[in-house]
Amino acid sequence: MTKVEVETFESVVVLQRSVKMEGFVRVILLECAGAFSPRLEDRSLNGIFLCAVDAAGTESLFGPPQLLAKQIRQRIRSVGVVASVTVSANLQTAICLARGLKRGVAIQVVSRGDEARSIAELPVAVLDITGTQAETFGSWGIRNVAALAVLPEKSLIARLGQDAKRLLQLANGIRPHLFQPIAIPFVLEEQVELDFPLDDLESLLFGLSTMLEQLIVRAKSRVLALASVTITLRLDGGGSHERKVNPRVPTNDKQLWLKLLHLDLEGHPPSSSILGVHLFAEPGATSKVQLGLFSPQLPEPGKLDVTLARIAAIVGEGNVGQAILEDTHRAGDFHVEPFCVTTLEPPVPETSSLLCLRLLRPAEPTRVEVHRGLPHQIKFRSRSYLVEKAYGPWLDGGDWWNEAIWGNEQWDVIGKATDSAVLVCRLARDFIQNDWRVAGLYD
Repeated sequence: MTKVEVETFESVVVLQRSVKMEGFVRVILLECAGAFSPRLEDRSLNGIFLCAVDAAGTESLFGPPQLLAKQIRQRIRSVGVVASVTVSANLQTAICLARGLKRGVAIQVVSRGDEARSIAELPVAVLDITGTQAETFGSWGIRNVAALAVLPEKSLIARLGQDAKRLLQLANGIRPHLFQPIAIPFVLEEQVELDFPLDDLESLLFGLSTMLEQLIVRAKSRVLALASVTITLRLDGGGSHERKVNPRVPTNDKQLWLKLLHLDLEGHPPSSSILGVHLFAEPGATSKVQLGLFSPQLPEPGKLDVTLARIAAIVGEGNVGQAILEDTHRAGDFHVEPFCVTTLEPPVPETSSLLCLRLLRPAEPTRVEVHRGLPHQIKFRSRSYLVEKAYGPWLDGGDWWNEAIWGNEQWDVIGKATDSAVLVCRLARDFIQNDWRVAGLYD
């Protein structure tokens, strides 16, 4: 039946298939199964996910097969997927059972030696037969596995070829299998394709809540937390909008993640309607910083992240944090990094008295008269000082290889005004602009 014919029925809803979404679900289901055994084999076929789990030797961890099957199904249900679980000593028998389970039967465990009887009433289609073989069996009146299992092997091979031996072994539950384990990927991703364009941020957050919950469940299964979340919005017109949120410490608090994403998207809204949402999370350890017994109490990391995000929305991104000096001799060069708690021991204070230089930020402009290459007179803050002693100059510079070239000379001077006021300061002259400024005052 074509799509046009199906659409003539009012009660039928046509759902679009997303191969990319199926790939995400496959990875999630492999992660769920990998929590019970490191040996998995992917036997998916024709859009149906089928995973074989080698459960040999796991009874001491997860109990008998019936209990193990319940735990596997519960783990899969926790990520929003409904699955059926079959357990058998013969892998091919378990696969046939999974293909032929009746509606409403979620778990079936087959005892060793009971493989043939467990699949006897199933249709022969569960044996993965070809279309030609299905027509042949239909003309012979063979409808179920039991009818095929009693046929003579030599006569069946003479009519169907060597593949008949495989079918007989499957029907009798004795088909051997060489287990081929695969590497279990661990990628924290979620994707949703929207049925209609979305403009409301509140509606988007409602969908993000479910996606974040799935990511958190998968991270918790490996005793991990979400360290960062990158959201990519597929926009109407073919564009995309990507934002990344990094809290101070990894966390599995869904409400915290929703609040941080909300604040970030409010400050950086998408340019057009949203057609799809993709979340990618980086896992991190759930360790905490161990402070000293008498260290000051710190705020909760989650509340601090929300507060900093709100401040950043007001003062601008990149303007909240701690100032870190650049690796350069240029005075005043720094960049802003997020706040962090250091575990290093504080330096031992010096016991000897030192002369203190109080830097002026920014440096205050001044007029300087030079005599024989030395500062002779300074006019600073509406007062003139005659230089009595001058030490220097100290020269520094950098970035001579680009347009940001700079160079300074610095002097430490002692000046006295006519009213006996004393000025002890550091002068700085910009070579490029020939500009004098008072960079700091000595106590």
